[in-house]
Parts: sequence; C-alpha cells; structure tokens
Amino acid sequence: MSGTEQVLYANVIVDISHEKLDKIFQYRVPDVLRMQIHPGTAVTVPFGNGNRRIQGYVVKLTDRTDYPPEKIKEIQGVCAGQTGVEGKLIALAAWMRDYYGSTMIQALKAVLPVKQKVAQKEQKQIRLLLPEKEAREMLQVLEKKNQKARARLLDALLVIARQNEKGMAVLSWERAKEQYGVTMPVVRAMEEKGIVKLESMRIYREPLDLMISRSDQKQEEVKMQTGRDFFLNEEQQLAVQTILKEWDQKDKSVYLLHGVTGSGKTEVYMELIDFVRKQGKQAIFLIPEIALTYQMVLRFYQRFGSRVSILHSRMSAGERYDQYEKAKNGEIDIMIGPRSALFTPFSNLGIIIIDEEHEESYKSETVPRYHARETAQRRAEMEGAKLILGSATPSVESYYRAEKGEYCLLEMKRRANRQKLPYVWIGDMRNEMREGNRSILSRYLQEQLGMCLERGDQAMLFLNRRGYAGFVACRSCGTVIGCPHCNVSLSLHKKGTAGEKLVCHYCGYTQPNPRLCPSCGSPFIGSFQVGTQQVVSQVQRMFPKARILRMDADTTRGKDGHHKILETFAKGGADILIGTQMIVKGHDFADVTLVGALAADLSLHMSDYRAAERTFQLLTQAAGRAGRGEKTGSVVIQTYEPDHYSIKAAAAQDYQAFYEEEILYRSLMDYPPVGGMLALHGQGEDESYLQMAMEYLKKYLDVLAKKTQARVIGPADESVSKVADIYRKVIYVRHGRKEVLDQIKERTEQYIEINRGFDKITIQYDRD
Repeated sequence: MSGTEQVLYANVIVDISHEKLDKIFQYRVPDVLRMQIHPGTAVTVPFGNGNRRIQGYVVKLTDRTDYPPEKIKEIQGVCAGQTGVEGKLIALAAWMRDYYGSTMIQALKAVLPVKQKVAQKEQKQIRLLLPEKEAREMLQVLEKKNQKARARLLDALLVIARQNEKGMAVLSWERAKEQYGVTMPVVRAMEEKGIVKLESMRIYREPLDLMISRSDQKQEEVKMQTGRDFFLNEEQQLAVQTILKEWDQKDKSVYLLHGVTGSGKTEVYMELIDFVRKQGKQAIFLIPEIALTYQMVLRFYQRFGSRVSILHSRMSAGERYDQYEKAKNGEIDIMIGPRSALFTPFSNLGIIIIDEEHEESYKSETVPRYHARETAQRRAEMEGAKLILGSATPSVESYYRAEKGEYCLLEMKRRANRQKLPYVWIGDMRNEMREGNRSILSRYLQEQLGMCLERGDQAMLFLNRRGYAGFVACRSCGTVIGCPHCNVSLSLHKKGTAGEKLVCHYCGYTQPNPRLCPSCGSPFIGSFQVGTQQVVSQVQRMFPKARILRMDADTTRGKDGHHKILETFAKGGADILIGTQMIVKGHDFADVTLVGALAADLSLHMSDYRAAERTFQLLTQAAGRAGRGEKTGSVVIQTYEPDHYSIKAAAAQDYQAFYEEEILYRSLMDYPPVGGMLALHGQGEDESYLQMAMEYLKKYLDVLAKKTQARVIGPADESVSKVADIYRKVIYVRHGRKEVLDQIKERTEQYIEINRGFDKITIQYDRD
C-alpha cells in the first residue's frame, strides 16, 4: 500500500437466509484484493471467536469505521465463481440505497422479498423394488399369511408396473392410504424386507396450474397450442427486427415501444422473449396490476407452457417462496408479476419488459421509494440484459428520454387487426346540470347504454375516483379551487369543530372552504362523493334487466377476487362492468363496444404536477377497451372541463398533441423530467416536534438553496397527514439539474446524521 492510500473496509452481510437481514459486519480489505472486491462480491470471512470461515456478501465499501481498527478482522478471500444471483441482487440493493436514500437493510428487504424461509412442500410415494416375477411370488406368500393390507399394496403396485412401459411402479402415499387402506406401519414393515421403498419428493405450490384449470380452456387444449406459429403484422415485425438487429450493441439497451391501444404490443413482447429463451436466458415481464394477471398468463401459457410462472401479493407465502426457488433452480424461464417480480432471482437474465410503463403503481410507496423503471434499467445494465418499456400512453419522463436519445423509440400507430379506433364523444356535464339532469350519467350515455344492451353487446363504466378525496369544484361552471402559488388544486380537510379548510400539499397554503362558487356564485360547489356502489344502484334502476358486475377494492379483497370477476365478464356472464381504474388497464374483451368514463376530470385536480398526465393516460386507456373485436366501439367521456388539453387529446387518441402541451408546462414550471424534484417526507409521533424538526430542516435547505439556486417548498402536511398515530409532513426541493439535487440529498443526509434531534423522527427521500 502506498503511503497516501487509505485503509479500505467492507460492510459484509454474512447471512441472507431472509430472517437475519439486519446484521452487517465490517472487515478490512487486504491490498491484494482491492481490485476484486465491490458491492455484491462473495467473500470468505472469519466469523465468531473460533475464527471459523464462512461466506458473505459485500454490501458497501468505505474508508471509515465505527470500531477500533485493530479489532477489525481481514477478508480472507474472494469466492471465485460464487458471486451468483444473490450477489447481483445485493449489488442492486446497494445502488438502490445510494440512489433512493434508504438504509441498506431497507433496500435488502425490498430486493430479497421473501422475509422468512417457508417449509418445503413434500409428497411421499411408495416405489416397488422387486422385479415382477419376485413380486408375484411375494404376493402369494402375503396372501397365504393373510397379511391383507400388504397384499393389497403389492397387488396395486404390480398393476401399475404392468401399465408402465419400463415396468416401474410408484404409488402416492395419499392414494395408498385412502384407496387401499394402507397404514404407515405396513409400509415400514415391507420396506424392512426390501419389497418397497418410501420416498419423499419435493413438490411446488402451483398457483399457475390452479389458474389454468379454472379457465374456460382446458389444460390439454392450451398445451396443444404451445409452440404454435405466431404471425406478426408489418409494424410488429419492424419493432422486433429493429431490437434483434441491435441486440449486441451495448449502447442500445432501453427501448420505448409506443403503440396505440390494441396495436399488439404483447405479441412483440412474446416474440422477443422467445428469442431470449432460445439463447438459454430468462425474462421478467412486469404488469402494473394483479387484475391483469389472469388474461396475460393465459396468453403466455399458450405459447410457452409450464416454463412460465407468476408472482403477486395475493399469493400465499409458500406459493411465493416456491416460485422464487423454481426461478433460482432454473426450472422456469419467464416470471410475470407486478413491481416486486423485478427481483426474481434469475441467474442468466436476458430481458426485462415493463408493460404499461406509465403506471404509477410501478413506484414504491414504502422505503426505499424506488421506481421499477429506473431500477429495472440498473439491473439490466448490471446483467447485460435488454429493457423494453411499452405503453399506448408513455410517461412524459420516458418519452422525453426517447426524444433526447437516451431510449430507442419504436412506434406502432395502427391496431393489430386494422380495427378502427373507437368514436369518442365528450359530454359537458355543466350543460347536463343546467338542463336539470342530476344523474351521474349524461343523457347521451344513457341512450348509448340502452342501445348497447339491445344489441347484446357489453359495456364498461369507469368511475375515475383517482384524486376524488380532495378538490372542491363547482358543478355549474366547472371552476376548481386551486393554490395561487403552486398550480395544483387545494385539498379539502375537515378539522372537527373548526370546520372545513382547503390546503395545498406542496406549500402549505390554506383558506376556508367557500359556500358559493367564487366565479359564478352557484351554491352547487363541493367535493365529489359518488362511489361505485351508487353508480351500480343508479344504472340498475335505469336498466333493471341488465346483469351488472362491480369491480373495485371492496369486491376484489379475496385471493381470487380479480380473477373471478374478469373471468365471469369474459364469458359473457354480465352485460355491464362498473369499476374504478383497475378495469381499464390492459384488458381485452372482444364484445365490449361501449365505454363510459364517469367524472373524467377528477384526476385532473389532484394535488400533483402530473395530474394532467394521469388524466390523459386514464382516459386514453379507458377508450382503448372499446371496439377491440370485430365491431366498432364508442366512448363517452363526461367532464366539467371539455376544453382541457388532456381531455381533448385523449378523445382524439393523440399522444403527440398532449405531450407537446404538457412538456411546455413542465419546462415553464421546472418540473420533471425537464427539471428535478426531491421530496423529504418526515414522520413522527409528536406533531409539534415533527413540525419543529421540519422547520430546522427547511432552514438548512434554504442555506443550500441559496448556493445552488434551488427552490424549497414547504413544510406542509402530506395529503394523508396522520396514519396509525404517526404524523406526516413533506418538504419539496426543485432544481433544473438533477445532479444538484443529488448533492443536496447527500448534504442533507450528513446534516441529519450528525444532529441527534432527528433521532425521534424518520426522514425518507423520494425522487421526482
């Protein structure tokens, strides 16, 4: 070591059996190993008083230690070829810790999501050891001795042997017990004499088999289709060929597939996955909602058979554990699931696909507050895999990066089977109000719904509840009460006897809740209160013979809630499906010819700079559910703001028009992706103490802001300001350059670490 080179230490996790993730040990890095050790490297370290050698994984390198240097032991070696999938995932966790501002423990618990080892599920079976001739002789002996149970078991095994081409005979313990009345002492006695052998075989809990068996298609029919040819149209072929032609170019690692609803993006995904599988590699396919699993899995199973598996939060711990084990052991090639499936322990990952990449469910709401899109890009870079982002309504961030050349943009502008895009009618609910219609359905939508039912077609009514629990609007003129400082709507808060007030969750501005509209003086001003149950009641009264299904958080609480409702609707078991945003994401129902978007502009007034983007995406996706079969579809968008650019662009299915307007607004306000935003979320049991701590933090941030020209906003209450007796507040920092926000985050972490006053509260970071 040169005289100026510092001593290097490694934080090592020595047990990743999932229940002991909170113990990290520190070791000194020998000079000879400096170039070989990095986060994720498997190393051999001395452990315990006896200095026994065990394997661990490096999670961080540092030149600082909290212990006397003379007491720190030295890493003994690097485990050549041992840095497998666990090492890769631990290295990913180390990146997440630094990028999103969490502890290493929090990052590890996200990346290694099975928190505790679940017992393996085993099946016992009885195997015949004797050749057929000897077995027949033994059967005669048992019958003469009147050992009836042993004779029944041996006779059953001989029948199985005759039916097997190779003469092998294996009988499950359950069948032997239930069908032949065999007890365990009988089996043990025969085992001692060398007649049979009792074996234990590992079996996996298979949620996919259950899903397939419940579907309208029998497993045999599905398997017959496995491996059949898939024909792509010109646009689909061009997308696939472009990616495959550039497959070995390392600078072309992220592709944004922008295809209109119904353009056949899934067929493109499957073709790419087929290519990856033929290379001996694996694929991760992310979907935004559990509700999408049912249809998507059937399509993948038809093509790839039992090499497909699923992961989602409604599965039991045992089911999830088994899917991870199958992936780790190389028994599956494709994992389908929401955000957490990104951390599937594949050892030879070839591709990650994020379908509906614009969905906000890809952003974690718990620490670390990672985004699946950014984290998937990092994992793909680390493992030499490709990342495909797909959407009919790409996030502004992704499209902006594609415009800058960071992503490769591929576009599909026509529906796969040349179907026409649906006809869209915008209903002005202000006129309905003036003309005496107090119903949640406009007169035009009522008329279209009646015609749809007469034809025997299906309809979907989407209640846009996103953002409902907040803004105050006038039903006469459409005016929404907004913050004069932040260009977002104010949120309604009820403060007991103190009455109601409107609050901005960005800067903290407050004002009383008005009783009359400040624009037109109408008394019809207030917050939106309608839920899916009320919509179902109104529609049932209007159309008493209609068969109605409701799909929302309440009706899908059960393990198979989504699956059962969607399967019933797909089989024609209902005429109308009424639900929240979960019904408009990626579903494909050929008989749906009418979609009604109720209260379309609710999401337009969320306290969020992405409100217009969320609205455009929801309405465009909703419109895309209509007319996906042979019949032309129609869509009714009901709104109090028919002239808003996001609603007009959604009605026209014109992403480019929306993007150009939206990116101009983001540029003027310095919002992401043009600029950067950092949120600091504070939580604590004592509201006054939390407020004081956040004020101190604000003062420190103001000092940093003067040096960097950043803008600090807040502190303010979170949109939900108290959860389980924990108070929540937030400060926002904005700057045109994200690297400046990185520096501010790092300085703030150091400030919090050296100030013990912050020990009583929790500070979490969130990007953009």
